[in-house]
Amino acid sequence: MDYGLGVRLQQPFGPTVDAVTAALKEQGFGVLTTIDVRATLREKIGEEIEDYLILGACNPALAHRALRADRRIGLLLPCNVVVRTDGDATVVEAVDPQTLVALAGPDGGLAEVADEAARRLGAALDSLRG
Repeated sequence: MDYGLGVRLQQPFGPTVDAVTAALKEQGFGVLTTIDVRATLREKIGEEIEDYLILGACNPALAHRALRADRRIGLLLPCNVVVRTDGDATVVEAVDPQTLVALAGPDGGLAEVADEAARRLGAALDSLRG
């Protein structure tokens, strides 16, 4: 099962993070959390990996609709967006909201919310291509 949407860009990591944040904002998402996986692994266990951020993105209106449909959906929120280097490229990947429906079950009104979230995340990723 493919659980992500993604794009590979020939751009440096730092400017890509800024572009991702702006693209998400254009689609109504804010970044609630930023987890610097590289720094955490270095600090906690002395391991080195490539630049790797996990952005916790949230569209409040969609989150509210999802919570009205299923209060337990908070276990799967916010939508994670990963920005990481891969060789000379930067990869941006977002969780496919349809995965949430697959995990929570098709009943309960989540399908429409997931469809809209997928459309908005897809549009954000598409805008990064230029």
